[in-house]
Amino acid sequence: MAVTLEKVADRPRPLYDVATHYCPGCSHGVIQRLLAEVITELDIQQRIVGVASVGCSLPIYHYLDIDFVCAPHGRAPAVAAGLNHALPGRAIFTYQGDGDLAAAGMGQIVHAAARGDRIAVIFANNATYGMTGGQMSPTTLLGQKTSTTPQGRDAQAGYPIRVAELIAGLPGATYVARMAVNNPGNIKRAKLALIRAFQNQMHNRGLSLVEILGICPTDWGLSPAESLTWLKNYMIPYYPLGELKSI
Repeated sequence: MAVTLEKVADRPRPLYDVATHYCPGCSHGVIQRLLAEVITELDIQQRIVGVASVGCSLPIYHYLDIDFVCAPHGRAPAVAAGLNHALPGRAIFTYQGDGDLAAAGMGQIVHAAARGDRIAVIFANNATYGMTGGQMSPTTLLGQKTSTTPQGRDAQAGYPIRVAELIAGLPGATYVARMAVNNPGNIKRAKLALIRAFQNQMHNRGLSLVEILGICPTDWGLSPAESLTWLKNYMIPYYPLGELKSI
């Protein structure tokens, strides 16, 4: 009996047809695929500008066929704010990891939210400094082992920062959500949050932030499957998912 095959999905237009450098299981590729889908569905490829700085977020320049500006470590929100003033008709977003946004750039994102800068912030949180060797980041969980906390993070090193809750408390932030990309249902919800963030930005409703929990099997010292289980059992209970603020 003949079998008829039907093509039900394709590579989104903004996503280059190239292999990525990411480690097996890394969540950055999933998040960037979602970004490409959102850009296609909102039809904003010709008017969107992304800003990324140092970290595993940086190579996004090589994978999405859109305009990008490189920022110093942690300074993506400030650069994006400047772009927003210089190019008021564009869709402006930042793509940042937890070492970038929550450490070197914490002052930048707080003041961008306080000002209500018209930007969308995509915050990839894998609770480690991925590119530089797996050091403790501001979002590393208590007890989590890293290259700088080999016995596990303790309270003497400070408590993990819940970035989404912090930003949601500022009046200039009008859409704040935390999602994850550890299973198909959560991936779908993450995409919807990204769509809402860009719609918010394009309607000049202040700052939007979507925190997305992902995995780093290499620096966590786990297999991709084990990492997904670890995220479910430990990260999500401390960093609960959902929309924290929507105006």
